[in-house]
Amino acid sequence: MKKFLASKGILVLLLGLLLLLAACGSSEESSNEESAADDTPEQTEEENEAEETETDTEEEGNEEAGEKLVIGFSQVGAESEWRTANTKSIQDAITDAGHELKFSDAQQKQENQIKAIRSFITQKVDAIVFSPVVETGFETVLQEAKDANIPVFLADRSVDIEDDSLWTTFLGSDFVEEGRKAGNWLVEEMADEEGPVNIVELQGTVGSAPAIDRKEGFEEIIGSEDKFEIIKSQTGDFTRAKGKEVMEAFLKSDGENIDVLYSHNDDMAIGAIQAIEEYGLKPGEDIIIIGVDAVRGAFEAMADGKMNVTIECNPLFGPQLVDLIEQHFAGEELEKRIAVEESMYTMDQAEELLPTREY
Repeated sequence: MKKFLASKGILVLLLGLLLLLAACGSSEESSNEESAADDTPEQTEEENEAEETETDTEEEGNEEAGEKLVIGFSQVGAESEWRTANTKSIQDAITDAGHELKFSDAQQKQENQIKAIRSFITQKVDAIVFSPVVETGFETVLQEAKDANIPVFLADRSVDIEDDSLWTTFLGSDFVEEGRKAGNWLVEEMADEEGPVNIVELQGTVGSAPAIDRKEGFEEIIGSEDKFEIIKSQTGDFTRAKGKEVMEAFLKSDGENIDVLYSHNDDMAIGAIQAIEEYGLKPGEDIIIIGVDAVRGAFEAMADGKMNVTIECNPLFGPQLVDLIEQHFAGEELEKRIAVEESMYTMDQAEELLPTREY
């Protein structure tokens, strides 16, 4: 019995020891869990910071992606060297800035241009750029663009509409001032001539801003002296072929009475020079030739002594135009009319400057 009780006591003791060890193990495990739990918030915070950084990066990427604009560009056509250079300047500036370009050539027809603008609206472009074929007749389609919250930027040519909220800004030349420059040069050049001085005029496309304004500015200046008279004035549609054709008609009716040709662009003047030579006269001598645009062809004609002066109309304003579009989308307020800087070049400058001409 004593042996049995002793054995039973040992078992109880062993059982107590086992329970004590189990409790210690449980306590240690609990302590480890608490320690791990204490570490968890710190690790989660670091992870959260990493996750927040990733989210910020994604948001920045999305913002950068959002800066890419889809720009619809409707050009008048490709009627001259100037227009070709202007088209390329705008196209290159849009794509070089990382934006998407949708381009349409109106081929000098207003109905094509209106159709293109409506197509841009349907495609939900971010902005529309166009050089109007003529000044009037765009109210309805521009209202459609405004209703679609698409800003319209006028390039090179303006529109004549009462509601100027239908377009954001105009970037281009001061055509009236170009006409004034041509008139001032002629008045100074012919200061010693008693007169009369008979002028024939090749106008641009009827109803277009440059044709209207260049005529206005020129007549404003020469109108101050009675000896100057425009005896013939007709459109040559800004093209070389049409300029030649109209000049041939001028020469046929008044060939010996023409002292000066004022052409609203250089391409028409170059066509007219061909007609003058075929008629048997010397352009630049027998008939003074005034052009506008300052294209490379004009400098070549001046270097050959066949053209007297060209008034610059700078076509290379694509980068400036894209800057204005981006400024608008950045929330900046733009002036309604922004003019590009331009100069005037004469025959005696042509040979030296010809190699530097970009268009």
